[in-house]
Amino acid sequence: QVQLVESGGGLVQPGGSLRLSCVASGSIFSAKAMGWYRQAPGKQRELVARISSGGVTDYVDSVKGRFTISRDNAKDTVYLQMNSLKPEDTAVYYCNVLPPNPNWGQGTRVTVSS
Repeated sequence: QVQLVESGGGLVQPGGSLRLSCVASGSIFSAKAMGWYRQAPGKQRELVARISSGGVTDYVDSVKGRFTISRDNAKDTVYLQMNSLKPEDTAVYYCNVLPPNPNWGQGTRVTVSS
């Protein structure tokens, strides 16, 4: 049973940066591919970034060049560095294993607005 706790969201102006963190427990974190997902108001949840157990990363086109996913296996933590934020990045952000575990965390809200 994987448990996930996300943090680091907040209100930021367009062009600003945030760093999200997710601590995972209850499983062998280092063996799991991890992903950051987001759900904007009125939209379905989407996978925006993923990182394999070996550190290979991939991104949805809309965040390429702006977001960076990373992991620290010693801390059972995955990060999402978000730069050059846009209003369309406003969403609740979640982390999860890949494929996703049905037990989602509470997420962390990111609001990009002037």
